[in-house]
Amino acid sequence: MHFDSKASLKKWSVALCLPWLAACSNVAPGLHFDRNAASSGSSNVNASAEGGAEATNAVLKPITPQLVKQELEIREKMASQDITNLLGKPAPYKIGTGDVLSVVVWDHPELSNTATTAMGVVAGTGADASNTATNAPPAGFIVDHEGVIQFPYAGTLKVAGLTQDQARNLLAQNLSKYLKNPKVTLRVQSYRSKRVYVDGEVRTPGLQAINDIPMTLVEAINRAGGVLPTGDQSQIVVNRAGTNYAINLPQLVQRGVNPANILLADGDVVRVRSRDESKVFVSGEVVSPRALTMHNGRLTLNEALGESGGVNPLSGDGSQIYVIRKNGSEQTVYQLDGRANGALAMAEGFELRPRDVVYVAATPLANWHRAISLILPSALSGAVGAVTPVANPR
Repeated sequence: MHFDSKASLKKWSVALCLPWLAACSNVAPGLHFDRNAASSGSSNVNASAEGGAEATNAVLKPITPQLVKQELEIREKMASQDITNLLGKPAPYKIGTGDVLSVVVWDHPELSNTATTAMGVVAGTGADASNTATNAPPAGFIVDHEGVIQFPYAGTLKVAGLTQDQARNLLAQNLSKYLKNPKVTLRVQSYRSKRVYVDGEVRTPGLQAINDIPMTLVEAINRAGGVLPTGDQSQIVVNRAGTNYAINLPQLVQRGVNPANILLADGDVVRVRSRDESKVFVSGEVVSPRALTMHNGRLTLNEALGESGGVNPLSGDGSQIYVIRKNGSEQTVYQLDGRANGALAMAEGFELRPRDVVYVAATPLANWHRAISLILPSALSGAVGAVTPVANPR
């Protein structure tokens, strides 16, 4: 085979590569959506990943002002979980099993728990006294597993479930059978019957004892040292009796609900989630693809694109901005046409959810160029090698 000129070689090479170029849009790297299905109004589109592998069908929804309004209503419904079971007014502390009571009977120091404890400690000397003091029970009357205490002359008293005033009146009533007008002072010396557990992004996670100060959600978090900078105040979960209640503190304040009205009960578990659990991923043709953390549970599409540098002006297709959202086994793809009127307003009103993926597709020219860069060099080198005449050896 002979060629008369370089022009003939060029024409032959182009003819050889044309079948490959015809399929460039199908094999170009990146994520692709069936734009024909979208333009025809079909609700289902095929998403194909890099290399042309077809993924599962996804529902394609164009982002419109109506959709933004619907998404806002859905978000408000999700955020307005019924937390009436957590709301209430503070009530006096009620004595429970394990609490230690301090009792003083005026003018009768022999009946005081401090005198009884002191006599037990003084009974030993030297090393024995040290061991006695170390192993001595807490000064006071411990409410046993049946909720009762035993007091001299008064006998066995059921105090569990009573307030301090009620328990004092009951003790004075029983002592009045042996003492004339007994004056009694009773208080809880050690609160050990009721506890809540605070976990997650707080400074000192652990158990918090419920005492005479009402244990509200704000009080529990403050006792744990407050929320860390890595904590998300919009992602607080209160578990009570196996039921999880999602608490969004900034939104509660915005709705006029005082978080101090959320009263915790014995056995409640409070968990402050990390901001890393609410990330949004921005990829594709943006200036700087990255994973973004939400701002107290809120991040709009416009903010996500802005923090990623915006659409790449050299390769990004502003009409193909997608938000890929997975709800269980279903996948929904939202498309924003950045060239449409009011696109910026719609992007600002469209709020993202945790684990959303924002993807900006490449322009057809960028896809064509990338496919050519992968195919054409090898094709040209092969074509030139096939047609180059071998030099006659001399």
